[in-house]
Amino acid sequence: MVNVDVEYCGVCNFAMHCQMLRQFLLDAAPDVEVSCHQGRRGAFEVKIDDQLVHSKLSCLAFPQHQSVLLQVERARRGESVERVKEAPIKDCSIM
Repeated sequence: MVNVDVEYCGVCNFAMHCQMLRQFLLDAAPDVEVSCHQGRRGAFEVKIDDQLVHSKLSCLAFPQHQSVLLQVERARRGESVERVKEAPIKDCSIM
């Protein structure tokens, strides 16, 4: 079984992002184990089988859900996982 662990920032209200990713993965791969837990400020860190595949702290973006799923599928086949693609941030403006 593949384990996906997501650390999210509760102060930033990223819990919903984690739940959306969790539901997307469970819909596509029901046998995956996905856990969401509150962590560091600004964080949205995704690990697959203890390997970091996405860090919002590093790239300042959320992961593309489809890209996370592709890496979950790689892990299911016993292949090594890679960094996932970032989703473009559409609702941010700088004044």
